[in-house]
Amino acid sequence: MTQTNTRPLKPRPRDNPNQTKPTTLVNVGGMDFTLLLVVIVLVCIGVIMVFSSSYVRASTRAVFEFDSFYFLRRNGLMAVAGFVTMVFFANVYYGWYRRWAKWLYIITIGLLLLALFFGITAGGAQRWIPIPGTNTNFQPSEIAKAATVFMMAWMTEKYDGALRNWPGFFVFCAVAGLISGLVLDSGFSQGIIVSVIAFGMIFVASPYLWRFIIAGVGAVGGVVFYLFNAENFRGARVLAWQDPFAYAETVGYQIIQSLYAIASGGLFGLGIGNSRQASFVPEAHNDIIFAIIAEELGLVGAALVIMLFGIFIWRGIRVALNAPDTFSAMVAIGIVFAIAFQAIINIAVVTNSIPNTGVTLPFISYGGTSLVVSMALAGVLLNISRYSKDRSG
Repeated sequence: MTQTNTRPLKPRPRDNPNQTKPTTLVNVGGMDFTLLLVVIVLVCIGVIMVFSSSYVRASTRAVFEFDSFYFLRRNGLMAVAGFVTMVFFANVYYGWYRRWAKWLYIITIGLLLLALFFGITAGGAQRWIPIPGTNTNFQPSEIAKAATVFMMAWMTEKYDGALRNWPGFFVFCAVAGLISGLVLDSGFSQGIIVSVIAFGMIFVASPYLWRFIIAGVGAVGGVVFYLFNAENFRGARVLAWQDPFAYAETVGYQIIQSLYAIASGGLFGLGIGNSRQASFVPEAHNDIIFAIIAEELGLVGAALVIMLFGIFIWRGIRVALNAPDTFSAMVAIGIVFAIAFQAIINIAVVTNSIPNTGVTLPFISYGGTSLVVSMALAGVLLNISRYSKDRSG
């Protein structure tokens, strides 16, 4: 087969690692304030909707101490932590991250192994590690997204030209496959997201399109075959996706309630706090929060959220295209992959466009680790935008 040569990603001149770089606010005029505003609005929408979708459930259950503000208090605290984290990463020169990329990858592998053998199981997935001295857990699979972005970017820059040959291609795939496989073991949907981030970045950096397409088609075919032939919980979810009302009392229940919520929202919604389905939809404040947005804010509110994610993707791609070097360009495009694909999966699940799987909506869903990591990645993207070659617009 004749391979199609495309223009390879050429590394731009690297920064001198011995050169002292500022770690405080620099070149404020160069920050992408549109991107910053989008993140702030999404997080604020999330705080409001998490409270609106959870206060009835929290006030009627002893496990939440009959406290209507239980989820609001915890989610608000994590949002504040997320803003602090975002500001920090937005002000630390991105060039420092390349030094720690491989160590973050190694540490994350260790955390994933720790979760695999000693983690807490919930919702059929063993992905949480308890934080000693607190009643809080964190998910290494969320950190794996950031580790994958930085590791792939570091390898692309350091081993320029490696993707031109099969051995180099296989090395990149092995590094991506190791972390993806460990995440996949703790949660199928999270593993798929990490895989898309890793192999999406390889696709962007690869000079040979057909080489990637052959490997990609094989991987996608394997996942589809597994899903449609699995005699387990995931296989049942595929059947429920095809006809949720045939499984209304079991695996189809959540998606049916989600569709009811979307259908009852109409054009302008029922109003914040007036959801009828929030008491029935499992994980209404988490995986299925977009359905509550559609119910309470209507088609207009749901379209606004989708538009905000669209703007995030647009500005993120713009940052990547105008990044000053290969490392920052790959980090930027990796962050876009991480946020965009996760948002697409979440909205597709809620609308029953794909089989149900547990994925949070970035910046909006309840979940401390997911929120903080997403905002940290947004901070890195904002930092790279300061050094963009094109400061117009």
